Amino acid sequence: MAMQPFGTHVLFRTFVVATALLAGCSTLPQPPREQARYDLGLAPAAAEPAAATLPPLTMADVQISVMPENSTLMLYRLAYANAQELRPYQQARWAQPPSQLVQQRLRLLLAGQRPLLASMDNVAAARTSSPALLKVDIEDFSQIFDAEKSSRGVVQLRATLIGRDAAGATVLLGQKAFGVQVPAPSADAAGGARAIAMATDQALQQLNGWLMAQGR
Repeated sequence: MAMQPFGTHVLFRTFVVATALLAGCSTLPQPPREQARYDLGLAPAAAEPAAATLPPLTMADVQISVMPENSTLMLYRLAYANAQELRPYQQARWAQPPSQLVQQRLRLLLAGQRPLLASMDNVAAARTSSPALLKVDIEDFSQIFDAEKSSRGVVQLRATLIGRDAAGATVLLGQKAFGVQVPAPSADAAGGARAIAMATDQALQQLNGWLMAQGR
């Protein structure tokens, strides 16, 4: 049997080893993909201030009941599979807890229409002029998939307006729920974030209109 030239044999072995190394590299674990982070985007252009200045309003911190207080999870629901289960995106998060995102947006909106105080407990003016206290609770802040390729952003808020009577006792001035749904432009986290942002702005505009109808 004729033997292969020494140089050819070495080159063949080198090729086999290199191929094995490349194959091994392709099976190495890849670094985890960085999570995408979303906020509510740019705020809508502020409306012109009201001609008559509304009375001061105290705004409590926005609360959320559908997730832990400081959680930044982006939640979605597969209504076509299991409508009772809220699921978190693995590679997407809110830049801040939803309660903080909504609170910042709401303060920006309300402050353009009336003097806005931070807390009835630590602002001296609140004890003298007794402005009404606004409490806002987030009851839904999620993306709902009605089909695999069809989803909507859903935001539900409950606003409670509290005042004091002549004797200083706490009284309920009004309470109203606001729910808005906006179709998502894409069936993924990015589309859900955009739809939820639009739904938030619409819900807050409705809330502000309700307050103004109350003279607040």
